[in-house]
Amino acid sequence: MKLGPREIAVLALVLAIPVASYLLVFAPQNRDIVAAQLEITHKREMLTSLRTETARNDDLAQANSNIGTRIEEIEDRLPSTMELDNIIRQISDLAVTSGLSSPTLTSGKPIEAGTYWEQPLTVTTTGNFNGYYRFLQKLERMPRITRIPDFDLLRDPKIDGDVAIEFTLSIFFQDDKS
Repeated sequence: MKLGPREIAVLALVLAIPVASYLLVFAPQNRDIVAAQLEITHKREMLTSLRTETARNDDLAQANSNIGTRIEEIEDRLPSTMELDNIIRQISDLAVTSGLSSPTLTSGKPIEAGTYWEQPLTVTTTGNFNGYYRFLQKLERMPRITRIPDFDLLRDPKIDGDVAIEFTLSIFFQDDKS
């Protein structure tokens, strides 16, 4: 058999068709298949992650409910502006029943702190140290939220064994307007 230009052209065409098919059809499709498989794997991982997070939703809802309850409990411990006078009266009574002299209370400017306010009171009194200690214990047991950011405890030069006490007592409260 003799190979002429015509036969060589037919043979080249027969060989070029599968090569061209691979390069133009199968290779791009293989790349698309690999990309689709990677995307499917990624989406399955995301779906697993979403299922895990969705399963936690009930736990998070319960935790949010618990946090809301705790916030309400704390807010219940905050007196309103109208109740602030009663709290001051209670503090004065606590000092007297603890054996301290009737305290002098000087009110400072209320400080806004988010949804609540802080009322600083400068308290000055005298008495023995044991009375002061009892007063602090009773103050700590009050259902209201208070803090003592600073205090001075000095010996009273007038009476031997007594102490002069001056401290700042902050009472947290809710403003009636808010």
